[in-house]
Amino acid sequence: MNRERSVRVGAWRIWPMLAALTMLGCATVQPMPDEARNREIGRTILEDVLGRGRIAENEHLYAPTFVAHAGTRNASRAEDRAATEGWRQAFPDLEVRVLRMVAENDLVAVHFTARGTNSGSGNGLPATGVSVEAGGMTIFRLVDGQIVEEWSYTNFAEAYQRALAARAQ
Repeated sequence: MNRERSVRVGAWRIWPMLAALTMLGCATVQPMPDEARNREIGRTILEDVLGRGRIAENEHLYAPTFVAHAGTRNASRAEDRAATEGWRQAFPDLEVRVLRMVAENDLVAVHFTARGTNSGSGNGLPATGVSVEAGGMTIFRLVDGQIVEEWSYTNFAEAYQRALAARAQ
């Protein structure tokens, strides 16, 4: 009976020390290795693939079953890749900058800005010479180091229309 009591007293004494270490920052939570890898993949897709046009070099980052959830419809990897190529054709100087990222388990959320000049034609846009800057958010779901799903939102359409209207004035 004394032994049980001493274990309880010992456990009671350690909790305040753990709490103090946590408050001092000595017991920090490190991201899981998969989360760090997934964060790097999210950055690569936006900055290298979309922003620098390195599409073929990074194709291995997409799962064969990849689906882009785009508003009211879903897009396959082939459709998503064609759209990326179209944006690169319409905006050859496109630059994407990651502002913030959060990763948890198999999800990565990325907040970014994109800017470029519509000096080519692609994705149904004729070359207009209009410069556009837009913001967006993308959430990636990854499995075994590959993107299996993506949800994106940008204010590109609104920014493009404002730029065209300003140019017309």
